[in-house]
Amino acid sequence: MPGPTIKDVARAAGVSKGAVSFALNDRPGLAPETRSRILQVAAELGWSPSQRARALSVSKALAVGLVVARAPDVLRAEAFFPSFIAGLETVLSQHGHALLLQVAEHDDAAAYRRLARDGRVDGVFVTDLQVEDTRPDLLTDIGLPFVVIGPGLDGHLGPSLGVDDAPGISAAVAHLVSLGHRRIAHVSGPQAMVHGRSRRTAWERALRDAGLPDALCFEADFSAESGAAATRHLLDLPEPPTAIVYANDLMAMAGLSLAVSRGVDVPSRLSITGYDDMEIAAHLQPSLTSISTDVVAWGRAAATRLLELINDLPPTPVDLPGARLVVRASTGPAPTT
Repeated sequence: MPGPTIKDVARAAGVSKGAVSFALNDRPGLAPETRSRILQVAAELGWSPSQRARALSVSKALAVGLVVARAPDVLRAEAFFPSFIAGLETVLSQHGHALLLQVAEHDDAAAYRRLARDGRVDGVFVTDLQVEDTRPDLLTDIGLPFVVIGPGLDGHLGPSLGVDDAPGISAAVAHLVSLGHRRIAHVSGPQAMVHGRSRRTAWERALRDAGLPDALCFEADFSAESGAAATRHLLDLPEPPTAIVYANDLMAMAGLSLAVSRGVDVPSRLSITGYDDMEIAAHLQPSLTSISTDVVAWGRAAATRLLELINDLPPTPVDLPGARLVVRASTGPAPTT
């Protein structure tokens, strides 16, 4: 059954359709008591504007975009995006905005240009920031509002937010050092990505601060397959590490499985830490020590900031919870022999 229309509201309130439109769009020209009566009648009838009609009335798409430049096989198992999107939706849905998601593995610049040209979105989120990223300049040039999401950004790329991931990695290394580990390896993400590089840099700095070498690093791509391959390489070394700090949980879980399949006991022979603290991390055997961040809160803050940009509103102060180490059963004292 179709819902009530503006005509129904006008009839019930005893006013013209034009008066109803003025009241519902908060335009001047109506007596306060008339506006109040119209709004009350609309609420009683359960009237709400269609997205298309609302978009036309405010000359906006009432949608924002998220273009993901990841291979589909990596994206499907990625822990970040489901939580981030959940945070986005909690804010966007409250404000009547839709989220348009596009996977553009090879040409995300063209995707942004199409979105702007076709007027399909009012703004976009920029994730998976590259070390030499051209997207902020592109979006500035085409006039599309954007918010950059990444670790430890200082705003030089435009409106941005995120949590520094270095303290989490530093805490993982300090935890392993306290357990007596001296050969602590790192399986990193791609060094062309800001968070891949920032986590490796944090690992290197933490080892230097502890007076330990930082030579045992293997660059991977955040996928489970690459995590297993990196672990195989590290365990085949003449002097394999006694602990491995992985740049995400997916690689850590693959590494844990690979080690166990080769008869390497975790944690008595090899300690393992992840990053993301996926829900399943607590239910593995052994459960995975990992670094937890509130990605849902990132999504809420990003959506709030983008809507403020779109509507020319001042930014709301943001205080996101920092990364923290969650110690579980996959880490233990360094082997003595």
